[in-house]
Amino acid sequence: QVQLVESGGGLVQAGGSLRLSCAASGNILRFSVMDWYRQAPGKQREQRELVATITRGDIRNYADFVKGRFTISRDVDKNTIYLEMTSLKPDDTAVYYCNARGMAGYSGEFWGQGTLVTVSA
Repeated sequence: QVQLVESGGGLVQAGGSLRLSCAASGNILRFSVMDWYRQAPGKQREQRELVATITRGDIRNYADFVKGRFTISRDVDKNTIYLEMTSLKPDDTAVYYCNARGMAGYSGEFWGQGTLVTVSA
């Protein structure tokens, strides 16, 4: 059973920064891709937005709305990925979720419980 535990959310003023963490139960290189998604207040699960992606080969991609402001990274020794968020805007307010997929022998994906980020104007 894979567990993903997010942390680091909180309340921050516009222009501020936060760093989110997603700790996995086991080697994160088991997954071909790990992502950060977000779900804004009032939105349904199906409306979660992909924020950033990091592949097993350390290729990183970002949604246009966070490029230049957010950075995804990982620490393989700690089985953890991170999302460094800077220049935060009120529109960044959301629950941020960690996702992992592409594990050998399993076609599904894994989600964390989410961490709330609130950006005040």
